[in-house]
Amino acid sequence: MSAGTRHHARKRFGQHFLTDTALIDDIVRAIDPRPGQPLVEIGPGLGALTLPVLARCEHLTVIELDRDLAARLRKRGDVDVVEADVLTVDFGALAERLGGAPRVIGNLPYNISSPILFHLLPWADRVEDQHFMLQKEVVDRMAATPGHKAYGRLSVMLQWRYHIESLLDVPPEAFDPPPRVDSAVVRMVPWPQPVALDLGRFEQMVQVAFSQRRKLLRHSLGRWLDEQGFAGSFDLQRRAEEVPVAEYVALAQVLPTA
Repeated sequence: MSAGTRHHARKRFGQHFLTDTALIDDIVRAIDPRPGQPLVEIGPGLGALTLPVLARCEHLTVIELDRDLAARLRKRGDVDVVEADVLTVDFGALAERLGGAPRVIGNLPYNISSPILFHLLPWADRVEDQHFMLQKEVVDRMAATPGHKAYGRLSVMLQWRYHIESLLDVPPEAFDPPPRVDSAVVRMVPWPQPVALDLGRFEQMVQVAFSQRRKLLRHSLGRWLDEQGFAGSFDLQRRAEEVPVAEYVALAQVLPTA
């Protein structure tokens, strides 16, 4: 790219462009894209992942909000561009258009990474798998186990629906401009037969449980369960971070109908 066409990272989009070629190779190997697979990349940026992935899979759909980057990508014949905020994209409709469950990849904007993860959650049954680069702190929270200080709402909500695996740590110097935090690559594979529950109620319940992390659950979740008319038994003499995902899921299943 010549100096005259250089694209400057836009802070409002949370742009940090991956430039470490060895790390890019490691990430692409972990994704293992293959011809014929429907692949969707969120926030392709300058194509650091896009191009090596295309070399393996031959075609790619990308979601890009930055109109200059979207226009640049449209010049390629092997890329379909969805110019939109990813938080407005219907992944169910996108899967239908692609003719199958897509594999979703991307270096997610760190300022909206959690909202993107929650936006994708209702469509987990329409997605093959997800590989994302995120702030390492977020990946640690996603993969955390009960009793760990990183275990929280994000851990419970995502582990109910996905098998989560932290794959690679990525230092700030792998980017231009370097972020002020460490990054990591995570793999998310939807469970083939997740426990059925009311997602909205589950999310509300988990949010209440972790609203007062330092206190016993009887001060937060206990009061909420009383308001719901819950007559069952649940050990509320614990802190939210001590309760396994399976117990939160089981509780959500027996909540009275709203």
